[in-house]
Formats: sequence, C-alpha cells, structure tokens
Amino acid sequence: MDEKETVLAKCKSAKKASRELVKFSTADKNRALSMIADGLDKNRAAIKEQNNIDLANGKTKGLSEAFLDRLALNDKRIDEMIKALNDVIKLPDPVGEITSTEIRPNGLKIQKIRMPLGVIGIIFESRPNVCVEAASLTLKSGNAVILKGGSDAINSNICLTGIIKEGINKAGLPEGAVEVIESTGREAAAHLVKMKDYIDVIIPRGGYGLIKFIEENSLIPVIRHDAGICHTYVDESADIDMAVKVCFNAKVQRPSTCNAMETLLVNSKIADKFLPLMDAEYVKAKVELRGDERTRDILKNIKEATEHDWITEYNDLILSIKIVDTIDEAIEHINTYGSHHSDAIITRDKEASARFLNEVDSAAVYVNASTRFTDGNEFGLGAEMGISNQKLHVRGPLALLGLTSEKYIITGSGQIRG
Repeated sequence: MDEKETVLAKCKSAKKASRELVKFSTADKNRALSMIADGLDKNRAAIKEQNNIDLANGKTKGLSEAFLDRLALNDKRIDEMIKALNDVIKLPDPVGEITSTEIRPNGLKIQKIRMPLGVIGIIFESRPNVCVEAASLTLKSGNAVILKGGSDAINSNICLTGIIKEGINKAGLPEGAVEVIESTGREAAAHLVKMKDYIDVIIPRGGYGLIKFIEENSLIPVIRHDAGICHTYVDESADIDMAVKVCFNAKVQRPSTCNAMETLLVNSKIADKFLPLMDAEYVKAKVELRGDERTRDILKNIKEATEHDWITEYNDLILSIKIVDTIDEAIEHINTYGSHHSDAIITRDKEASARFLNEVDSAAVYVNASTRFTDGNEFGLGAEMGISNQKLHVRGPLALLGLTSEKYIITGSGQIRG
C-alpha cells in the first residue's frame, strides 16, 4: 500500500468512527479518557525511554534549546498530561446542549443543538503532548481525529498514540476514533489535506513553514494556530514594580511558548527610570536584548533591533524593545507588527486601559497581567488545541466548544408551508 492509500485508509476509518461516536454517552467518553490517563501513568518508563531517543536525535541534529524544551517529556509533563485528561473529564459535555429554542407563530419548535464537527486532522511538529491534548478534546466533543506528527518526535508520538488507542479499545469506543499517520514527511501531510470527503477541518500546530504549507495546499477548512508575536506596553502611568514583575514573567517564565512576550514597548516618559531596572532583571536571566535607537541610548550595551525583529517570534530568551511617545503609537505598532495573539498594557490609567482593550486587534488583550496566561487551562476551558488568532470559526484558545458546531432541529405537528 503506497502512502496515499495508507492516508486514505486512515481517513475512511476515522469517518466511520465519527458516525459511531455520536451514539456514545458522556460516561462512555469519560471512561476512555480515564483509561488513557491510567495508561500514561503505568507506562511512564516507556514514554521517557522513547522520548529520550527523540531528544538524543534532536541534539545530534543541532536543534535549539527552545525546540528541545518543546520536545521533552519528563515526569512533570506526564503528570500535566494526566491532569489535563482528568480536567477534561470534569468538563461538561458540549454535545447535545440546546443553545436556543424558539416557538414560531405556526407552532414549529426550532432549536439549535451542539454537535461534533466530525473528523479533525491535526498536523503538528515537535510537541508530543499534542497527541494527548488532541485525543482528550476530540473524544470528549465526539469527534474522530487523525494525528500527523513530525519526524523530531516520532518515537514519542508512536508510544503515546499506542497508549491512547489501547485506552479507547478498553473503553469500547470505535477503534478509528483516533488514527495516526506514522509517516513523517510532507508528502503524507499533502495527501491528508486533500481528503475533503473524509475530513471536516484541519488544525496545524507548528512553525511558519508548516502553517504556510497547510494553508497553500489544503482543500479543507483550516483553523490556524499561528505565530505568537506578543507585546507588552508599559504606559507612562504604570506601576514600575508591577511592570518589571510582569514583563520578566512574560519573557522568561517559558520563552518557547507562543504566549511569551517578544516585543516590549515602553512610553518615553518613564523609559529612563524603567529600562535600567528591567535590564538588570533580564541580565540575571541571560536574556538577549535588542533595541531601537532610543532604547540603545539608555541601554548602551544591547544589540540593534532591525525591522525584522518586530515580526519575529523568537521562542527563546531574546527580546526586542522600542520606546514610543504615546499609546496611539503603541497600539499602531502592535496592530501592524503583531500576530493578533496576546498583547498587554501595564497602566494605572483607566482611560488608557479601555482604549487598549478596545483598539488592539488580538485574540487576548490584557491589562496589568502577563501574556503567559493565554492558555485553555488558565482560562478555565481545560486542555486546548492551540490559540487561534484568526476570526473564523474560533478565536483564542481552541477548546471543547470550538470543536463543535450547531445544527437546527425542528419539531412540528403536521405543519405545511403555504
């Protein structure tokens, strides 16, 4: 069987499973998730063993520390995956929820009810925990999923998906509810995104190259998890101590994530006071700073920021800094160079915060808090597939509700249209 035929067979299996999944109860789906969590706990040694192979291969390839961080699975991250599964179990099942009811003058009762999307194709790169996140959310929302990972995490992915499929089988759910394409090349992905008769939506998780490839080749609607070029603007009225704390967290706490700050904007009225304090903290964390000309007049030893820096997602301990004179300039910079992901203002001015919230065109906009909170679990949504920074069909954390659609159900008593 060639690669296209293999992908087609997986798609047919998932399509069949998606039609069967609607028959299963919330308890059935939760039982499968519980068995997957149990399987992860019992197979920790095997997971870490396979992940260590991927990490060793990654180091041989010269992958960056940030990339290796996204790839790594240790006991803490296995615990996080188990917790995420248990959190999804606790969430209400969206399937079957009646979102509106109206009785028409002719007596027809018209309702809208939540239903699964159907079959979801997820194409991702280095993060193997995507396997578990995707399975938990798609199963709970009644969808079948086809997983296609990258070569860097292939051993981890095969191990995790084996545990997932074992849990599904033990719970009695259809075997094709989670399908895995083990081929790691772009050719398999190219076949997958053409399977419009079997797949309802594609969700890519990865860097710019992968996203661009999927969008240019897919015949299927795409929910994009794009770059996180996130900003924090320190306003002239900001509490300086708060600004230092928040800006340090937004860059340093976990720089490899899409919600980490990549550009710091500082109002010129407080730059002389704020920037040296901020620089002292970043030096301790070994953050490489790149600044515009006015920033470099204050911080003499940092690198020059170029136009390219304003559109770069570093995913590393690197930060670009620009001094601005007004909130208008800050908002203009964010809306021009940002990726419409997560952006924050640090201010004590209520008018400034109101303007920032209203005028910054991003999926998540913050006042006096770190952008690192843009996350399904932090928002109380449970695990998420990623952060969508497009405006259709979902914006922000792509969690359970984002994996459902609605259909109309109409109940009558013999009405006919005249």
